[in-house]
Amino acid sequence: RLSCIRNNVWLACFGVVSAGLAVISSFGLMLFCGVPFVVTVANAPFLILGVGVDDMFIMIASWEQSSGKKGKTDAKSRLAETYSEAALSVTITTLTDVLAFFIGTWTAFSSVRSFCLYTGTAFVFCYIYTMTFFGGVIVLNHKREQGNRHWLTCMPVRVGEDQAQKSCLYNACCIGNCSRQSSQPEGEHPMSIFFKKYYGPFLTNKWIKLLVVLLYGAYLGGSIYGCTKIREGIDLRNLASDGSYVSPYYDDDDKYFSEYGPRVMVVITESVDYWNETVRMEIENCTQNLE
Repeated sequence: RLSCIRNNVWLACFGVVSAGLAVISSFGLMLFCGVPFVVTVANAPFLILGVGVDDMFIMIASWEQSSGKKGKTDAKSRLAETYSEAALSVTITTLTDVLAFFIGTWTAFSSVRSFCLYTGTAFVFCYIYTMTFFGGVIVLNHKREQGNRHWLTCMPVRVGEDQAQKSCLYNACCIGNCSRQSSQPEGEHPMSIFFKKYYGPFLTNKWIKLLVVLLYGAYLGGSIYGCTKIREGIDLRNLASDGSYVSPYYDDDDKYFSEYGPRVMVVITESVDYWNETVRMEIENCTQNLE
């Protein structure tokens, strides 16, 4: 927003901080419990940030909508209305994410298991901080708006008679379009107007609904077909950068050595005196016998 009071920059920043707190808490708990930290776990914060920001948008949207409802003027009533609207969506999305990642802990790959443990736990903490920490930040931001305070400095903004004598830049930064009556309800967001007046009626047209059902059927059929063709495993060539010597190595390995099957390796499990020539000869004889 252009208003120096209605601007919610700090609210957005603390939404990101909430996701960061979830990452720190989950990583600390998992490391304290002795869960191995592998390289793939470093990707988890980006997933948590995406979900945390999504929850933040849901909370803010519900808070804005609560301002237009009758009898919902004080912070306590508005926050209760916000949680009644947003908590269900946030809870369901968190449950599905946590369930998906905790199911991933059943895999035999230890790296994937660690990644799923770290990420699933981070989702739980993200939910806790969204429902507690971020809700408190919303109320503090509301009190700032009620006090007609600047979004950046939190200093009271006063519209005096000398406003006309100030420069346009000063008014934009220090006055904006605010007034002493900061508690007045805001206009509806343009995105809400678009979905309510245009997208909703378009989607509820009977021919559009039929088209959506057909498209979903095609999507579902393609998904089922794809599940029958999926193969478990990993192609190591996909892990190398473009132009790496690893790619032609695996190409040649598949071309010339794939018919021989998997490699056979022999491991000596005991402590051996490799400096002893007799021991080395025994190892060499063992190798020749295996060949």
